[in-house]
Amino acid sequence: MATVRLEASKISNWDSFHATCREAFGFPDFYGMNMNAWIDCLTYLDEGDGMSRFHLAPGEKLHIEITDTEMFSSRLPEIFRALIDCSAFVNDRYVAAGKPPALSLVFLGPMRLAG
Repeated sequence: MATVRLEASKISNWDSFHATCREAFGFPDFYGMNMNAWIDCLTYLDEGDGMSRFHLAPGEKLHIEITDTEMFSSRLPEIFRALIDCSAFVNDRYVAAGKPPALSLVFLGPMRLAG
């Protein structure tokens, strides 16, 4: 099982979100620092394309642990929502290619989603 941890305390805006992701996921130096680039870097984890430090075995998932999830979601709701939406988009790409989803989000700390 592959696991990466995003430390929400390091994230204060879009730039710090992308810097934290680049470090945690091992994105390349030319990472575009936007959500389209984030999606592209995580779309071929099973192919070992060098866009991430992860190379997943067939059927393996990358668990993305997000610390202090409730604080992160209330402090930076746009970034939090984008992380969820873009993870789902990556998984949709895998499913469209006939593969199981590759990403799972693990919320650490208390989390209460609004109804």
